Amino acid sequence: MTAKSENYSKQQMTGLVLGAVGVVFGDIGTSPLYALKEVFHGGLSIDNNHVLGVLSLIFWSLTLVVTIKYAIFIMRADNKGEGGIMALMTLALHGSHDNPGRMRLIVTLGLLGATLFYGDSIITPAISVLSAVEGLQVVAPTLEHYVLPITIVVLSVLFIAQAKGTGAVGKIFAPVMCLWFVILAIMGGVNIIQNPDVLMAVNPYYAVHILWELGFHGFLIMGAVVLAITGAEALYADMGHFGLKPIRYAWLGFVFPALLLNYFGQGALLIAHPESIQNPFYLLAPAWALYPLLVLSTLATVIASQAVISGAFSVTRQAIQLGYCPRMAIFHTSGDEMGQVYVPAVNWMLMFSVFVLVLSFRSSSALASAYGIAVTGTMIIDTVLAFIVIRKLWKWNKPTSLIFLLTFLMVDFLFFSSNSLKIPTGGWLPLVVAGVIFFIITTWMKGRELLLTHQNDKRMLFEELETELRNNPPVTVKGTAIYLTRSLHGVPLVFLHNLEHNHVLHEQIIVLTIVTKDEPYVDEAHRVKIRSYGENQRFYRVKFYFGFTQQQDVRRALELCAHGLLEQYGLVLDLKKVSFFVGRESITFKRRSIMPAWRRPLSRYLFQNSSSAIEFFRIPVERVIEIGIRVEL
Repeated sequence: MTAKSENYSKQQMTGLVLGAVGVVFGDIGTSPLYALKEVFHGGLSIDNNHVLGVLSLIFWSLTLVVTIKYAIFIMRADNKGEGGIMALMTLALHGSHDNPGRMRLIVTLGLLGATLFYGDSIITPAISVLSAVEGLQVVAPTLEHYVLPITIVVLSVLFIAQAKGTGAVGKIFAPVMCLWFVILAIMGGVNIIQNPDVLMAVNPYYAVHILWELGFHGFLIMGAVVLAITGAEALYADMGHFGLKPIRYAWLGFVFPALLLNYFGQGALLIAHPESIQNPFYLLAPAWALYPLLVLSTLATVIASQAVISGAFSVTRQAIQLGYCPRMAIFHTSGDEMGQVYVPAVNWMLMFSVFVLVLSFRSSSALASAYGIAVTGTMIIDTVLAFIVIRKLWKWNKPTSLIFLLTFLMVDFLFFSSNSLKIPTGGWLPLVVAGVIFFIITTWMKGRELLLTHQNDKRMLFEELETELRNNPPVTVKGTAIYLTRSLHGVPLVFLHNLEHNHVLHEQIIVLTIVTKDEPYVDEAHRVKIRSYGENQRFYRVKFYFGFTQQQDVRRALELCAHGLLEQYGLVLDLKKVSFFVGRESITFKRRSIMPAWRRPLSRYLFQNSSSAIEFFRIPVERVIEIGIRVEL
């Protein structure tokens, strides 16, 4: 379901709120498994003042970052109902077309945010599932050596199941996560009743006091406090599926209170029993409930991991359709949910990387040192892009916009700089992942830009082609030929190659271009634009417009044309008799090419291994003629 309207009935709102609980809050909802434990893991003494101070830091981090920054401000920046880093980037571009320098900065920031998300997508499944299974150390200490094998098995099933889609499994997401948050609240509430003084931590004095008292060590613990807000970006990223109001209602009315009760309950437990720092989450529960809690925790972390993996698939699809990434095989796993996609290459890359992480770090505490740097980096980028939207699209005055920017950048940089100290002990990992992916993306974009420049340099206008055909008329054959091209202007090279070598021309020529708009959806009423050329209207330029979240289905778009849209142009289209001509470029580089020598092998590899346009655009394969074109850039 894509939530484009906020006018819901009571029943629809309830369904969307429950759905949001099941999908949106998995990451942030499983943070109580490890967040508070990791804050004290660095040697901070466990006493009343320190526990209250840490709880106050968690409370105000959740309030400032998740509630105020994301739920109240950034979620208002929706691109036709869609959220997430790519949607925010394209929205920021809307107000910057008059400034090429700013546009380059926006694209760079957006791509950096997307690549950091991949780093987060690798760590989240590893640390979440591992922290849940580590409950065995409390439930049955003799089974501790089974923690890693069980974690690997759970993650294997999760990644292998991706090809089947999340539709069937998704039906249990909401009930499981609702139960999870209810259990969080009950476990925390019972312990708070035993020590209600812990509620004083809502006073920001305790947060300021612990930072002042501890000095540099207080700065260090912010790198662990950030674990409580990982997953905040999901509120914004999943807005297109559930809508603004359902996510806000779910967060403010259910998830936020449940998380606070659990964190404060863990704090009350630590004040009474400091030795519980071994695993304060599981020790909140009575002994008889430990096994059911272990099973529920594992299910919750699998759901949290599923949401992150699905997010990686969605970001990949959006990047491909916006032209920032080579085409890959993408499978739609649901006939009802357009957003449910499966990208095999990304899935297996994530699976391999997660296994390496689990087997290398071996514990959630060790993994915590790698967690946070990607999340906080993305938060900084969100703040900057949101500032551009606020200034250029919402037209806020400069002082108000700067207050927004400086307030949240100060918080973001505090978290980011604290996490940057983790780089030598594991924080380098998401940065390396992001750096490698950013290098691949920028290499692809540079090669694609050079290819488009080459094609434009050799471009022939339709008027020039008409003149040449009159002077040297080729053989005309019956039927319609459709030439697929990236270029928005002129005659495609694949057409010129076919004409030059085969010396034949079809009765009707359609030059087809797929255009991805910088908005999530384009309805079918605005899908097709047509223009005719030539004295006898032999040539037609057809443009199909798609949003960056939509499946670019050429077959469906041609069916729209065949059902009356082309009649006014005198074009008769029989899909069973058309021939598609698709060019397949073989890329080489000149000795003095603009492409740096150290990027050329990767660029050639990306072009050679990019998925065929035939499969990606769902062109009827039985009607396709593919023409190889050697291009020297």
